[in-house]
Amino acid sequence: MKTVTKKNINWPELKSGTDVRGVAIEGVAGEPVNLTDEAVAAIVKAFCYRLAQSAGKTDLTVAVGHDSRLSAKRISDCVCNALTQSACNVIFTGLSSTPSMFMLLQDKQLCADASVMITASHLPYNKNGLKFFLPSGGLEGKDITEILTLAGEGKELSSAKQGSIKEKSYIDTYCAGLVRFVREKTGKERPLSGKKIVVDAGNGAGGFYVEKVLQPLGANTKGSQFLEPDGHFPNHIPNPENKDAMHAISECVKKNKADFGIIFDTDVDRAGAVDAKGEEINRNRLIALISAILLSEKPGTIVTDSVTSDGLAQFIANHGGKHCRYKRGYKNVIDKSRELNDAGEYSPLAIETSGHAALKENYFLDDGAYLVTRILISLAKLSSEGKQISDLIADLPEPAETAEVRLGFTDAGKPDFKNIGARAIEEIKEAAIAMGLKLAPDNYEGVRINFGQGRGEGWALIRMSLHEPILPVNFESDAKSGCKVIAQQLVELLQPYADKIDLTNLNQYIKNA
Repeated sequence: MKTVTKKNINWPELKSGTDVRGVAIEGVAGEPVNLTDEAVAAIVKAFCYRLAQSAGKTDLTVAVGHDSRLSAKRISDCVCNALTQSACNVIFTGLSSTPSMFMLLQDKQLCADASVMITASHLPYNKNGLKFFLPSGGLEGKDITEILTLAGEGKELSSAKQGSIKEKSYIDTYCAGLVRFVREKTGKERPLSGKKIVVDAGNGAGGFYVEKVLQPLGANTKGSQFLEPDGHFPNHIPNPENKDAMHAISECVKKNKADFGIIFDTDVDRAGAVDAKGEEINRNRLIALISAILLSEKPGTIVTDSVTSDGLAQFIANHGGKHCRYKRGYKNVIDKSRELNDAGEYSPLAIETSGHAALKENYFLDDGAYLVTRILISLAKLSSEGKQISDLIADLPEPAETAEVRLGFTDAGKPDFKNIGARAIEEIKEAAIAMGLKLAPDNYEGVRINFGQGRGEGWALIRMSLHEPILPVNFESDAKSGCKVIAQQLVELLQPYADKIDLTNLNQYIKNA
């Protein structure tokens, strides 16, 4: 093992939660490339150094895949070169989904020690990143911090041996597993026969789902759109949380008179859906749908992020489950669900409103393709009974209004935004109580405030963004114009911090509501 000093790279800024992410392509003003060849090589070599220490061996095999981003080839070449220079043998899978790169590690025939997925999820075209998997799961945030520290120190394996590169797509094997799963669950070879199901891949990596999963199961997929990989993302952002993206799949369903619509994010670890009427099934509705399916099989605790609705909690309870509203961040909800299971409390699902859904039965892997496949099994069964998938969430209490406003920081607040945001949230708790408002008892993140009769009839959550100098404010109301009433009270609560926290977007929302 040896050390090669690396200079002029801001390593901490390349960390994004449990991933490495950065700017990979020039062209956006004010965003210089920081995910350079040198940075990528150093990070991958540091990962190998750490992997060899934990595995107790230097004869390693690592799989590498990527999504449809424009920078995929450059970074793939760099990753593969860094691995072979570290004496690792590489299985290069080419265009892949993030979940398939984890599932590959469960394949005993391949005997891979780890995998690297090159993706930046739904971020703009100029971004890219690295996601690392071991057979036990994805790396945690603290692991990424350690790898970046080792990269800065220039840690790498020293070997005269050069590793090899073998090209082998794994997506066919991954999809065959999904098809087999559906056939086993339904007892039919082509359980989706007679159903029209359309997919919007947003020009990400998810187009494979049409040909390799839906069609073998008998579905008519005519009308599916944006299946071709294109890192420019020319049609819309591949993101189930994006309004334009959800509108696109909704219109696709209605235009083609489809029974069901599916939309994936770029690397297929998230998904959203649309029912036969063209109505969106995402966020709280998606959580309710998969919860209803799982709870009908066995009662348990559903773990969600902090911005889920009160109506969802009621729905889960009505379906025999328990709702645990936890911190935002898909690894946070997964870790919480694992913790509950380890303590003897059955928890089949950890899910974020963003569409990250991890099922206990599937290694707690956030897998958009597995999520919709699980839903399609129910769709096939309901169809034989003359019912539709949306019937499963017909009793979900829906708020009259929902909104999200993202508050930035002023020039005076930006240098110390983390401390300013944290302090404001703590002080707002006391201020809200002084105003006669009540704090939600089951809150693990930020401050969630309940607004009663005459004060908006809903709730609001103020929290710090995981990755940006932003205070997202989510609120919902059971009354018409209730969100505006809530927003006006939020301005009053936040006004003492107006010199540090920019309230422009909240005031603009009130003006337009």
